[in-house]
Formats: sequence, structure tokens, C-alpha cells
Amino acid sequence: MNHMGHHNQLDQKFLSKIAFLDSRQREHLIPPEALISQMPIQKNHTLLDVGAGSGFFTISMAESTSSKVYAMDPDRRMLSVIEDKAKEKGLTNIELIQDYIENLSIQNNSIDFVMASLILHEVSSLTKALSNIFKVLKSGGYLLCLEYEKDDLIIEGPPMSIRIGSEELEEVLSLNGFEIVKKTKINDAIYTILAVKRER
Repeated sequence: MNHMGHHNQLDQKFLSKIAFLDSRQREHLIPPEALISQMPIQKNHTLLDVGAGSGFFTISMAESTSSKVYAMDPDRRMLSVIEDKAKEKGLTNIELIQDYIENLSIQNNSIDFVMASLILHEVSSLTKALSNIFKVLKSGGYLLCLEYEKDDLIIEGPPMSIRIGSEELEEVLSLNGFEIVKKTKINDAIYTILAVKRER
């Protein structure tokens, strides 16, 4: 197969992945605007979306603050999708970071709210990821995790073996200094945990 053909195929695959992510997430989750509006986010807050993907939550987050939103994803192409969406909506407060959560290198104690949507099951070390998030959060800052429940009846979503059940996630969050504020079941498959970085 010639190289160009292969390249186009990859692009096609990538584009359909984005369409899939956007539509599937829209179908299954409460609308991002609704979720973000329920969060303890204030107009001057600095936000971080650690699994930004195609910007499903990033865009709503950027609309909810006049401060900066960091959008983090290891895939450069995902970030350019976010860039396009931001341009389209005239949002100028999104800063793109191409990296993995395990390498998170934002200034310590600088973030008010972190969104981790459907990303924690993909990290190589959950403890490392959460301790990095803990470090960059201000004292009293919040982390919202959104994940697939580890339930054999739920076939959809990532393989069972890599999922993080809500009880396990609660435990690891607590071990890493977070206090659980609220646990919500969004639907059969997906739950959220809102946690806060305790005042030391």
C-alpha cells in the first residue's frame, strides 16, 4: 500500500474516533454544560482538563471561567481539534498541553478545579497521576473524576480489566490526600466522584 493511502486511512480513523467520542459522550452523559454548571467553579478559577480528548468538557470549562483552562492530552491531533472548536466559539483562554498526566508539570498549588473524564483507567500509574493532580491543585481545590463502573453487566466502555471501580477510586483518592465530597451515578455505566484537596 502506498504511504499516502495509509496516511489518509489513519486520518479517517482518527476523525471517526472523534465523531465517536463526541457523539457517544453526548448520548451517555449529562451535557457537559450541565455537569460543569453543577461544579464549584467560580469565574476567576484556573481549570485543568487532564484528559481533554476532543474537548468535550474543555469548551464548557473555558466558557465557565474568565481565567485560564489548561487542556491536556498526549495526542497532538486531539489538541488541534480543541483549538479549532475554541476558535469557532471565540474562546481565547485555553492553553494546550501535549503530555501524559504522569508527567504533569504545571506549577504546584495553581489550579482551582481539575476535570479527569474517562482518563484515569488509561494511566500507567493511578497513584502517580493522582498525586500529580494533588500537587498542582490549590488547597481547597477540587477534582472531578468521571469513570466507568467495574460491573460485569456493563459491556460497553473500556475492557473490564482496566476499569477502576468507584470504591477502588475512592480508596486511592483518600490515600493520596483527597477528601471525597460527592459520588454520583450518572447512568448504569458511568459514575463521578468529586473530591477536594484538604487544607493541610
